[in-house]
Amino acid sequence: MSGASPQTETRRIAYFVTPHGYGHASRAAAVMAALLELDASIRFEIFTQVPAWFFESSLGESFGYHRLLTDIGLAQKTALVEDVPETVRRLDTFLPFDGAKIKQLARWLNRLDCQLVLCDIAPMGIVVAREVGIPSVLIENFTWDWIYEEYVSDDGRMKRHVSYLAEIFNAADYHIQTEPICRQRPADLTTAPVSRRSRTSRRQVRQALGIPEQAKAVLVTMGGTPWRYPFLHNLADRAGVCLIMPGADGKQGLGDGRVNTHDNLVLLPHHSNFFHPDLVNASDAAIGKVGYSTIAEVYWSGVPFGYVARRKFRESAPLVRYIGDVLPGLAITEAQIEDGSWISLLPDLLALPRVSRQGANGADEVARFIGGLLEVVSQAGEWLL
Repeated sequence: MSGASPQTETRRIAYFVTPHGYGHASRAAAVMAALLELDASIRFEIFTQVPAWFFESSLGESFGYHRLLTDIGLAQKTALVEDVPETVRRLDTFLPFDGAKIKQLARWLNRLDCQLVLCDIAPMGIVVAREVGIPSVLIENFTWDWIYEEYVSDDGRMKRHVSYLAEIFNAADYHIQTEPICRQRPADLTTAPVSRRSRTSRRQVRQALGIPEQAKAVLVTMGGTPWRYPFLHNLADRAGVCLIMPGADGKQGLGDGRVNTHDNLVLLPHHSNFFHPDLVNASDAAIGKVGYSTIAEVYWSGVPFGYVARRKFRESAPLVRYIGDVLPGLAITEAQIEDGSWISLLPDLLALPRVSRQGANGADEVARFIGGLLEVVSQAGEWLL
């Protein structure tokens, strides 16, 4: 593959992203946006089932979108409850990877002239990169083999998938871990939390939402996973506190920024024109499930976090410990989030201080590392495994 000057020729990076929720896609979008700030000539070829609109808000037109099932992740009954038997059924049909499919994808990346493959815990990308003969970079705070280990006692069939995936993840040419890390392992780079940056001022966002500047506002978010809010009628007329609730109007994919307001409730469609980090920044606190992107966005905004742990999901415990160490946080039980009784905790949550953060966003750290690697590959003219 010939080298390229960033000023004269487009350089392409393939990005394989797990479709498990939006947290990994959020981290990938943050990394890609930071890379574009370093080198606007880069074009990303994104392979995932996460909708293309999710990346448009961060990348504009600097990417190609290839709808592909790259990963199974975990089947879930709700945002808080996983479905182990269904996960095993899907894994059994997906793994091991089909050799013909991998070769087809390798030819695809060759035609696109990709120089690197980045993987946000989608192991397929590592296998395809090896087939092409270009370097792979694994970006993670956990890997699926580690998650699946927790379920071997529930279903012994999971064990073979653990072994198979562990071998693939260990074969990545470069390894980046981003805090909060669930299992510390040797890595080429360890970074601070990776988050998309807020880009619209608190005042502008509040004006667009119809929230007075001095009013207290709390964002209630389940991280992009569909969620029913059967308790909405119990939340209206809470004096002095506005509740911003993405996905609570039951509508999907509108993308028109419409706001549906009922008393103190600000209900948004699942896909609106409001950028999620802007909603976090415009709030005085956030409430949601324990998940990577929400924690990263809350970390950099500094707002207090009312967090809901997931009982079985192995990622949850390390993330809860991280929250206890570095975030102003308040635990909320699954029962409280489901029946709406968490509303009684709002005074305690809002009493917690907002924190001012210093240091580099992990996205910038990852971008500098990838940018340097891309320069090496470009100057060498080819990658020798």
